[in-house]
Amino acid sequence: MKRRFKLGLLINPYSGIGGALALKGSDGADIRQQALASGAEKLSGKKMTVALQALLPLKDQLSIFTASGEMGEDVVSELGFKYDVAYQHPASQTESADTQAAALALMAQKVDLILFAGGDGTARNICEVVENRCPVVGVPAGCKIHSGVYAITPKAAGKVVAQVVKGELVSLMAGEVKDIDETEFRAGRVLAKHYGEMLVPEELSYIQAVKMGGKESDELVLSDIAAHVIELMSDEPDTLFVMGSGSTVDSIMQEMELKNTLLGVDLVSDQKLVASDLTAATLLQHCANKPTKIVLTLIGGQGHVLGRGNQQLSPELVNLVGKQNILVVATKSKLQSLHGRPLVSDSGDAALDDMLVGPIPVITGFHDLVLYSIGSV
Repeated sequence: MKRRFKLGLLINPYSGIGGALALKGSDGADIRQQALASGAEKLSGKKMTVALQALLPLKDQLSIFTASGEMGEDVVSELGFKYDVAYQHPASQTESADTQAAALALMAQKVDLILFAGGDGTARNICEVVENRCPVVGVPAGCKIHSGVYAITPKAAGKVVAQVVKGELVSLMAGEVKDIDETEFRAGRVLAKHYGEMLVPEELSYIQAVKMGGKESDELVLSDIAAHVIELMSDEPDTLFVMGSGSTVDSIMQEMELKNTLLGVDLVSDQKLVASDLTAATLLQHCANKPTKIVLTLIGGQGHVLGRGNQQLSPELVNLVGKQNILVVATKSKLQSLHGRPLVSDSGDAALDDMLVGPIPVITGFHDLVLYSIGSV
């Protein structure tokens, strides 16, 4: 049976409530009470409904996890989606703490993506607890939208999520989260502040240095992939990087001028070779008590990431490292050659293979990622 896509859904019911009344925001219980007393309408739920229209044909492929009442349950129930309430908010008027608690509850369910409706304050609250651990898509519903995590319209948000659910190639970008001081804003001064970044799927973009199809283009793309991984190594000098088999991983090692075992597994830290051609048991010994990431590429004609040519990456090691620390590297043309087939994990451990099912970021260039799915074996 095919695994359902696990969608986290979250609504800030009061987002944008002060806009029509020229209150310039909805932060603060007093502002929300003033807006409601003046007859303001809550619109964020309606905007989420628009976004979800694109997902109605995919109902049978979705399991939605959401928060109670106006924070999501009301909307998904009305539209007839299958859902579970992951967070029960305790009061009729929700606060930023409820947004954060709900986001944490969604993360605990290991959702594949979080779709949320709100404004910059909502994005800021979610960013503080989610960071870049899960892709997000924002449905614009606030008075002020300075953050880069929102789709241009609610309908566009639903369209992008539908692409992800269907397993279509989408780019995975770093979206900036910004918010302004509403007190200053009401005084006529716009003071926007950067609060972080979250991963946002977008329609596929290609960044080509030269025309496609030539060897020079392939070399440039591989060099860009290597530059991205090397930057991660520089940012995390104490982390061990397990370098798997394959020519794409080999190109990263060549870029660092390190000896590579093309059909084996090597260990690198701070761009220095720690050990070569390791066995499964030796890898476990090295990585047992240290932060570790695994660098993989597609092996074999069917898109295998585990179980073909890299059996040294044992289920024990992969469970130790965790899915969030697996770095898949591949060119976009290599992904397109799969013709929509998902990646495959055939580790020999059914529970591990099931755990890995779902979308995973694939590094396809320098600061250029694609969201692609690992399928059920």
